[in-house]
Amino acid sequence: MPHPLSTLGVVHTLISLVPLVVGLYGFARWRRIEPGTRSGQAYLIGLTVSVFTSFGLSSTGGVNPGHVLGVLALLAAFGGAWVAPRLGFLGGLRPYLQTFGLSFSFFLLMVPGINETLSRLPAAHPLATGPEDPVVKTALLAWVVVFLVGVTLQCWSLRTQRRA
Repeated sequence: MPHPLSTLGVVHTLISLVPLVVGLYGFARWRRIEPGTRSGQAYLIGLTVSVFTSFGLSSTGGVNPGHVLGVLALLAAFGGAWVAPRLGFLGGLRPYLQTFGLSFSFFLLMVPGINETLSRLPAAHPLATGPEDPVVKTALLAWVVVFLVGVTLQCWSLRTQRRA
């Protein structure tokens, strides 16, 4: 196995599956992550614990880009879930900003996940060698496209709901 996981790495990976699964559930059920639902709350808790457990992981021995993305994901998620809905001066933009913040946090959560998955699996012969590998770069570009299309569809859905 080229890149064995530490015990913390295994725990972090398992915890990181919580926001992944409940986030996907929210997208399938409500077309967005709804912070007022049990799955939305599980997403926020899972994301928080996932980011905090990532701080103990570093191949460079210090802060790495994955840590920075984690902090940005927390800011986006909690800004979208708690801050945006309370800013009355934003008016009708509040649900859009809430949806964008939570979706952007999901997007950011998956960036290191894509790199790590492609760089570790299959265990005997990983598909990529690291973040600079063309396979990872192509997958991340596809992920950006999925995110942009998804956010556009979410905004369209919110607009349609507001008009009804």
